[in-house]
Amino acid sequence: QVRLEESGGGLVQAGGSLRLSCAASGRISSSAWFRQAPGKDREFVAAIRWGGGDTWYGNPAKGRFTIARDNAKNTMYLQMNSLKPEDTAVYYCAAEAGGRLEEPTYSSWGRGTQVTVSS
Repeated sequence: QVRLEESGGGLVQAGGSLRLSCAASGRISSSAWFRQAPGKDREFVAAIRWGGGDTWYGNPAKGRFTIARDNAKNTMYLQMNSLKPEDTAVYYCAAEAGGRLEEPTYSSWGRGTQVTVSS
C-alpha cells in the first residue's frame, strides 16, 4: 500500500480559500478527497485518475473546489474556494479505488487534516 500524508488544513473565514495537499509515497492511478464532520458519515468530495486527469466532484465541491495532481511529485491537491462553515470537517485523501471513485473503498488512506471555516 502507498502511504499518504495530507497537509494544508487550518482555520479560515467564510469566503476564504485553502489548498490541501496529499503526498504519496509512490505512483498511484486514482485518488480522492473525502471529508467527515463530527457526527456525520464520511462524504465524497472529489476524485481524479492520474493517467488521463479525469476528475469527478461530489455535490459540495461542484463549482468551488478543484482537484489536481502532479505526477512528477506524486502529490494531489484540493483547491477550495468560497469556503462555508458547513465545509468544516476532517479532510482525508485516499488512493487506489477498489470500486466506484465516489465510494470509500480505496486501499490507502491518509490520517486527515482539519479544515475549520468560521462564520
